[in-house]
Amino acid sequence: MEDVRSILARNLRLARNEAGISQEELADLAGVDRTYVSGIERGIRNPSIEIVARFAMTLGTTASQLLNAG
Repeated sequence: MEDVRSILARNLRLARNEAGISQEELADLAGVDRTYVSGIERGIRNPSIEIVARFAMTLGTTASQLLNAG
């Protein structure tokens, strides 16, 4: 079973790429540092649900989609 950080890492990267924005752009729009986005996409950072929700709103998706293993 895949862990939540890996699921979020994959889904965040996919959603960001589909939106056509860089890590830096996502970070600016969500009010976090680019290195934080990078850490999440590499599965080494553990964001709060508030941050996941900010990413979701910025990317036009939902937090549950970003956390969905399917």
